[in-house]
This record gives sequence, structure tokens and C-alpha cells, in this order.
Amino acid sequence: MMIGFISFFICIALKNKDIDTGMALGLFAIFSIIRYRTDAIPIREMTYLFVVIGISVTNALTGKDSSLVGLLFINLTLLILVYGFERIWMLKHESSQLVIYEKIELIKPQKHQELIQDLEDRTGLKINRVSIGKIDFMRDIAQIMIYYYESDQRNISNYSASSGSDDGDD
Repeated sequence: MMIGFISFFICIALKNKDIDTGMALGLFAIFSIIRYRTDAIPIREMTYLFVVIGISVTNALTGKDSSLVGLLFINLTLLILVYGFERIWMLKHESSQLVIYEKIELIKPQKHQELIQDLEDRTGLKINRVSIGKIDFMRDIAQIMIYYYESDQRNISNYSASSGSDDGDD
């Protein structure tokens, strides 16, 4: 949705501009390069990057003939939309954490519930889903990405305090 809003506001900013095909292709290239030339960035962070670049391009393309009130309206609207989608309209915020797991016998599909239960017992988190990454049969470990909703966590602050970690990174 944010890509649609950014594109709309860029088009509004370009409406009064006389640009050639090279400029239009350059704008397309900016957004294409970001997607295909970056490391694996989560979609949320990619959207934030797109919003920042979109606001910058929109502000740069508005010239002396553009009204300051219109530009301010576009910027505030985009910021309000980002805040609204992030904090108000989106239901839950899913976080993830990489875990090195040694009970390799539980990574089998038929033991999926046992795996989740064991991870919940060990981490103190209510896990939404898991994704199994690299498996090392020589050392009997697997890299597992656990996903959990921050809003579903009960007593997570108590867990962090009791784990002995001062920096809050459990």
C-alpha cells in the first residue's frame, strides 16, 4: 500500500514537470536497484527505505512553482500513513530470532509441535512459527528462525530480567 501512495505522490509532484524519458527511466532504476542490489532486507525495512527515497525524490522534484503548503501536505500525509499502517491498522508485529538448536531429532515435520513446545519452554516466548535453516548433521545442530508476536508475550520483561542479561538481548 505504501508503494502505491509513494508512487501517487511522486506522480503529483511530476504533474507540472516537463521531464524526458531519461528522467523517468532514472526514477524507475532507483527503485529497481534498491530491490535487486541489496542483501536480504525484510519487507518492512525495504518499505521504509522506499518511503524515505520516495519522499526525497518527491521533495527534490518540486520546484519554485510548487506550493510549500502542498509539499508539506504530501510529507505529512505520508508520515501519518506510515505511522497509521505500522501502529494502528496492522494487527500484530512479528519479531524473529535465530536459534542454534541441538535436538536435531525434533526438526522432522512429524515432530513440529514438539519442536515448538521445546523452543517455547527454553526461550519463554510464545512462538508463532519456525523456519528451519542450515542443518549440520556432523555436530547435530540446526539453525532455526523462530517467529513470535511481541504483543502475545506474557511476562517477557520478567523473563529478560531473570535471565541475567543487562542489555535486553536474549
